[in-house]
Amino acid sequence: MLGTESESLLVTRCPETQNVTGVSEFQLLSLSEDPDLQPLLFGLFLCMYLVTVLVNLLIILAVSSDSHLHTPMYFFLSNLSLADIGFSSTTVPKMIMNIQTHRRAISYVGCLTQMSSFIFFGCMDDLLLTVMAYDRFVAICHPLHYLVIHSPHHCGFLTLVSFLLSLLDSQLHSFMTLNITSFKDVEISNFFCDPSQLLNLSCSNTFSDNIVKYFLGAFYGLFPISGILFSYYKIISSILRIPSLGGKYKAFSTCGSHLAVVCLFLVTASTVYLGSVASHSPRNDVVASVMYTVVTPMLNPFIYSLRNRDIKSALWRLYSRSL
Repeated sequence: MLGTESESLLVTRCPETQNVTGVSEFQLLSLSEDPDLQPLLFGLFLCMYLVTVLVNLLIILAVSSDSHLHTPMYFFLSNLSLADIGFSSTTVPKMIMNIQTHRRAISYVGCLTQMSSFIFFGCMDDLLLTVMAYDRFVAICHPLHYLVIHSPHHCGFLTLVSFLLSLLDSQLHSFMTLNITSFKDVEISNFFCDPSQLLNLSCSNTFSDNIVKYFLGAFYGLFPISGILFSYYKIISSILRIPSLGGKYKAFSTCGSHLAVVCLFLVTASTVYLGSVASHSPRNDVVASVMYTVVTPMLNPFIYSLRNRDIKSALWRLYSRSL
């Protein structure tokens, strides 16, 4: 069924007596089988990827070069832009190359590397958004103590904790995958090595593996969401106590961009992992994954720059100095 590309693969179908199965590569799902659409898809995703990298790099450059933006909020924003570049670079270049070469194969090592990087940068995005929600909570609910609470050392510590927790999640998933001795199939129903699908291909899913997967999903899913919801509960409560309408608008405008990014990230991510369970449709999963891995990292810097006067001013000063 897989043609000559996979004839060399030694794939077993989970027999009763199982030996170690050697897998040299996996087969990814193609975005479209229509050859007339391939040039259009190649150009579209190449442009989207270049826009994602360039705009996020502009955000990082603007924050690092403008002293007016050397604040905790923009420090976290620049780290989020860096994570978005890594997150998009994990999946999109391979997808573009597969469209151009009309191949769907990815090596075993390449698949594990992509899965590990995907989890790492995805967790970094998730945890940095949680840290930024806490930042907005401190700024609105405790404005007089903002610079004391968010000292440079504290900001660096929160970023380091996010990095280490993301690395831990990535390595735990890699360890579980490396322990898989045989696979049901080499077909992955997505355009990248989706960690949930890759682990489900195992012939020897044990009870302990499932416990670890569910624990990691609960910790890295529920913990950030709970932190974001609690922060915004306190933020909204504080805003409602402000007597003037202008004061309420000014307070809410400081967290409007972050709230928009959080909603975009969580809605698309939830669609990928919850919607796939309900629909069991690979094509629907691919559409949701494109939104999650391609569209969201591209839109994040636009949401922040279009709604933020400081970012727009910094970008204009950066442009003026380059003339």
